[in-house]
Amino acid sequence: MHLSRLAEEIIIWCSAPFGFIKLSDAFTTGSSIMPQKRNPDAAELTRGKTGRIVGAFVALCTMLKGLPLTYGKDMQEDKEPLFDAADSLELGVAAMAGMARDLKANPARMRTVASADYSVATDLADWLVREINLPFRQAHHVTGRLVGIAADKGVDLDKLSLAEMRAVEPRIDRGVYRVLTVEASVKARKSLGGTAPANVARAVKEARRRFLGRSKGSAR
Repeated sequence: MHLSRLAEEIIIWCSAPFGFIKLSDAFTTGSSIMPQKRNPDAAELTRGKTGRIVGAFVALCTMLKGLPLTYGKDMQEDKEPLFDAADSLELGVAAMAGMARDLKANPARMRTVASADYSVATDLADWLVREINLPFRQAHHVTGRLVGIAADKGVDLDKLSLAEMRAVEPRIDRGVYRVLTVEASVKARKSLGGTAPANVARAVKEARRRFLGRSKGSAR
């Protein structure tokens, strides 16, 4: 299931509307009708194999559900789904590991999408609560009005002037601009599982320790 979900992300990220990553010819094939396409076949097959593996699991559970404890001859039927699932999983792990090494990210495109649709509005509301002690309900209302003004002008929140912001909430000061960037928003999420770079670095080290046997102090 985890491999399938990651494969789905890769398929979406490779698609033209997203364009977050690119896979080489080693993990993609051309379309039979559209020569410009690069189909992420390895990811699609990994996602598809999940149905086969889940089917094997259901088959085994169905075979076992009516058996009393210890061995029944029914259990000779476990070999085919078990071995097939193991082979499919091994192939999926290899394909996903290869795609992870192969993919090339497009940070500029990712940043453009991350900053779209007033994604830092929550950071603005949090700032209003934290810095000028507005109740969140009121901060939510103020932020909504400012987003509306920015949308009418066709600009991002950080492009509104201080005078425009103060016309909605007079206590806003220039400090607000420090939170109105994608970078600031990412860095602000420091709780467990948050997106702050230090959090991500710790998670990477722990993953390397668990799965690759590397020490916590190893940065590479």
